[in-house]
Amino acid sequence: MKRVCVFCGSNNGLKPRYQEVAQALGEELVRRNMGLVYGGGNIGLMTVLAETVLAGGGDVQGIIPDFMVEHGFARQDLSELHVVGSMHERKALMADLSDAFIALPGGFGTLEEFCEMITLRQLRIHQKPCGLLNVDGFFDALLTFINHQVQEGFVTLDNRSLIITSDNPATLLDLLEKT
Repeated sequence: MKRVCVFCGSNNGLKPRYQEVAQALGEELVRRNMGLVYGGGNIGLMTVLAETVLAGGGDVQGIIPDFMVEHGFARQDLSELHVVGSMHERKALMADLSDAFIALPGGFGTLEEFCEMITLRQLRIHQKPCGLLNVDGFFDALLTFINHQVQEGFVTLDNRSLIITSDNPATLLDLLEKT
């Protein structure tokens, strides 16, 4: 894996642990000489992650829609900032530039972006691994719901296994590399 796309919050969340793990993930990406692909923002966990990778000398590719740039949400000191016309173009470019996907805690956008990558994997549009960094059980309720989908016959066990989960950045990256 050369580049990992990370979906995460445009807020920091209430627990300092979320920022600590975002920083730990950034440090681990740098240690492994893996580039970061992310939403290009200058707020929330996105900025913690990007700052960490940049401070370590790593490559950071930001992808942001033009309307967010107009509102001042773009981080300008990245290795490269790709400005696109829509959220759809953003996700397509993120997918093209990345070898794997990770979701950190976040809101609706984080969840939507991660679920799209899982869906594309399920449909065999890509074969890139997808992981949840389950900080302090943040994704436990989602995983319970997905297991309910399996029990109710809407998600197969094979498709459920496409979601790789760990609470540790290094372990999650190890698991993604093995997939």
